[in-house]
Amino acid sequence: MTNYTITPATALADVRYEIRGPIARRAHELERMGYDLIALNIGNPGAFGFRTPETMRLAMIENVRAAEGYVHQKGIFPAREAIVMQQQERGLRDVTDDDVFIGNGVSELIDLTLRALLNDGDEVLVPSPDYPLWTAATILNGGRAVHYPCRAEHGWIPDPAEIETLITPRTRAIVVINPNNPTGAVYGREVLARIARLAERHRLLVLADEIYDQMTYDEATFIPMATLVHDTLCATLSGLSKIYRACGFRIGWASFSGERKGAADYLQALELLSSLRLCANVPGQWAVQTALGGYQSIRDLVAPGGRLHASRAAILDAVSRSRFLELKRPMGAMYAFVGVKPEAYPQFDDHAFALDLLEHQHVVIAPGVSFNTPYRSHFRVTLLPEPPVLLEVFRRIETELQAAVARPVV
Repeated sequence: MTNYTITPATALADVRYEIRGPIARRAHELERMGYDLIALNIGNPGAFGFRTPETMRLAMIENVRAAEGYVHQKGIFPAREAIVMQQQERGLRDVTDDDVFIGNGVSELIDLTLRALLNDGDEVLVPSPDYPLWTAATILNGGRAVHYPCRAEHGWIPDPAEIETLITPRTRAIVVINPNNPTGAVYGREVLARIARLAERHRLLVLADEIYDQMTYDEATFIPMATLVHDTLCATLSGLSKIYRACGFRIGWASFSGERKGAADYLQALELLSSLRLCANVPGQWAVQTALGGYQSIRDLVAPGGRLHASRAAILDAVSRSRFLELKRPMGAMYAFVGVKPEAYPQFDDHAFALDLLEHQHVVIAPGVSFNTPYRSHFRVTLLPEPPVLLEVFRRIETELQAAVARPVV
């Protein structure tokens, strides 16, 4: 037989997803060898004992018979109508069920919204650090991700004036992740309004990733981007995975608002793409109405005394006592984007450190560079474990940093 090689698509050369990349694969190898690992690289509530609310599980069970066939490509009416009602409660009076698309998680909708939009060479403004799927999906759909900086010294809040300098005739959309993954920043009304105005001036599609919309701490307040965007199209993306601890249900949605007349062809293209995959997971859609209309248990988890609030406090305490670490207080989401002080460890490299921490301390973290940063000084951990586990993790991190600094530089 003639030898041959199957090569991957060249577009993948610029795609990063270290959250499930080589470090995660090495972690799996170590687990198969019998090692017990503490994995903080993925925001997966079910892996840390969080349960989907019982009412949502019952809603799925009671509607199993209605979930055996294909449904409308945009999703079942009760789920879309519940999303409309949530948007109306937030002040968006002109949204209807026809403006809502349900997908197999927000991940699928990120891909579909960009695939319907981009031609080769078109640009999308994406925050840095970002949730890496936004950059990956832009590249894989022929576009170019132009990263606007969110700097630690500014609390990870972007500067709208700086964003506007990056806009070119090829710019088609801007991504806003709020509350932010990976930094935990929660954007204020003024910043969001200024981003909305620049998007309107340049006729950009606003892609508002708001999967952590109710997950805020202390005095932070979540402002829905759609309430500020009027004269251009805005897509609000959210779902059941995080707030409702139902990652495995694979249910997300995109709700469109703002100026829709000039976007009719784009929305028809998005419906075509939705039709090609027939429909999203049907059983999970039956949990949406119950989730959005019922008691919002996330509020107990993020309030003082709640588990997420306590875990966040444990991380803040551990970092404050560290010789090496620094952290801008996360005000939302379920992550901490931890930095290493350059004066304490000038040679720090996030990816190399993540590998060493895995091999020597059996802790899995996500290096900051995997979130499309131009620097290698940060790493992300999730707030999901119990506080004692997090304190043990940061003890091991400190031990590994001390050992790394003591090693001779080669």
